[in-house]
Amino acid sequence: MQIPNKIILITGAAMRVGRVIALTLAERGAHIAFTYLNDDEPWQQTKAEIEAKGVNCLALPLDVRQPEQPKAVVEQVIARFGAIDILINNASVWLKAPFLEITEAAWNTALSVNLSGPFLLSQAAAPYMLKQERGHIINITDLSAFQTWSGYAHHAASKAGLVALTRVMAAELAPHVQVNAIAPGTVLLPDDVSEEKRQWAIENSLLKRVGSPQDVAKTLLFLTEMDFVTGAVYFVDGGRALV
Repeated sequence: MQIPNKIILITGAAMRVGRVIALTLAERGAHIAFTYLNDDEPWQQTKAEIEAKGVNCLALPLDVRQPEQPKAVVEQVIARFGAIDILINNASVWLKAPFLEITEAAWNTALSVNLSGPFLLSQAAAPYMLKQERGHIINITDLSAFQTWSGYAHHAASKAGLVALTRVMAAELAPHVQVNAIAPGTVLLPDDVSEEKRQWAIENSLLKRVGSPQDVAKTLLFLTEMDFVTGAVYFVDGGRALV
């Protein structure tokens, strides 16, 4: 699928990696719809930067913990643009707690944001893609789905579930809709990260460096332009999964 003039819905794209993905796709000529959680996020600035690329942009609030909202967002995008060619399930929450201290509320939050959200958005968008006989769904997971991370049981369970969902959707929505996932490693450290943690990330990469959000965006471009890949998970981690 060629990117110019395609309609792309990206969740959680007001900042960080999602923002870079949105701007990269806009530079290629895609019209962007993106979601943000609340007004504390710089969504207006991101929207202006996208529109400065000469494409149309729709920014919508979305709390995927509210099960009626994903379908409403998809319907608003269809009403504005008439189609959704690519859905990128990027919105995520990162929670940490020892297994015995994970509360039911924290467990439910991890599962609802990281797994139920992509499920509901995909279920709402897929019928439109099937009707037009083309579409891509790309889920952003991470290495916790494949490695044992103590203190992240609820996060890992949600991301592992997203990998399983990716594969099942790929099978059920074929041949017209391709469904893949990207599993980034360390591609964007927090601004206040300690030097010790930065060095740990570098040493736990076979390539001995930290990646960038652009690495994820490049992989996403490959997946949207490649028409013979589905049900795959692409690691963008500098080899960290092998360490």
